[in-house]
Amino acid sequence: MMKRDEIRLALLMIFSLVFFAALSGAAENPKTKKIYVITDMEGVSGIVDTDLQCLPYQSPRFEESHKLLTGEVNAAVEGLLEGGATEVVVWDGHDASRSLSVLDIHPKARLLTGTPVSSTLELDATYSAIIFIGQHAMAGAENAILSHSYSSQGIQNIWVNGKAVGEVGARVMLAGSFGVPAIMLSGDAAACKEIHDLVPQAECAEVKAGVSRTAGYMLPHPKACALIREKARRAVERLADVKPYKVSGPVEVKVEFTPRGTPDIQAREGIERINDRLWVFRGKDIVDAWLKYSSF
Repeated sequence: MMKRDEIRLALLMIFSLVFFAALSGAAENPKTKKIYVITDMEGVSGIVDTDLQCLPYQSPRFEESHKLLTGEVNAAVEGLLEGGATEVVVWDGHDASRSLSVLDIHPKARLLTGTPVSSTLELDATYSAIIFIGQHAMAGAENAILSHSYSSQGIQNIWVNGKAVGEVGARVMLAGSFGVPAIMLSGDAAACKEIHDLVPQAECAEVKAGVSRTAGYMLPHPKACALIREKARRAVERLADVKPYKVSGPVEVKVEFTPRGTPDIQAREGIERINDRLWVFRGKDIVDAWLKYSSF
């Protein structure tokens, strides 16, 4: 029979083997990497004209635009998966979610489509990162193709705590409030500059470069997709190098509307009118301030 001390020693050895096996198994199982893909259309290679290409059910070349966008999105999904993503959610972010289809989207991605979605785009802390595909630069950006900030006719400028932002900046900041970094963007040269001003480490697929707001140099579709795939792969592999962009509270979102775009806003707590076109939305953090702005 085994002595009591021998039994204890045997049990200790068994426990140690089980413990270190569990540690080894944990090391072999990578952490879940859930990536959120924000899509738009104006930043896709080949897109230069809103009326001709970007309006669902109206633009004569919209079906071509849908195919171009879908190709770039699916290339990004491929790259994300190759880089180690375990789940990919694609938000149909152009023109009220009318630009992507489950018929064509990558079979390993989930499509978020339809309206309304929350002002924070259903983002939460379960995501490991966000990326942008087909993204345009903010209103007024130099040599930026089809640049605008949410509304091409309604908004002149947006500032968050004094920093000029467009859709890229605002969404980088919103994601950062959940501890989620922005790791990659595809779009024109101006959009790439915009994300690098906020997140220098982000990967960027520059698929076109503007010479004016409605003209520029384009990469052929296959080359644009190959570049996006590579940058998306690298972005996931380098995820640990990129930190969330956090805005310390309290936060002030200042919005300057165009002369014909000023909406009917009622001043209330946290919302102040500066003049006919300029309004300020204040909150304890970026989400609070942004919800005041987006809810008028």
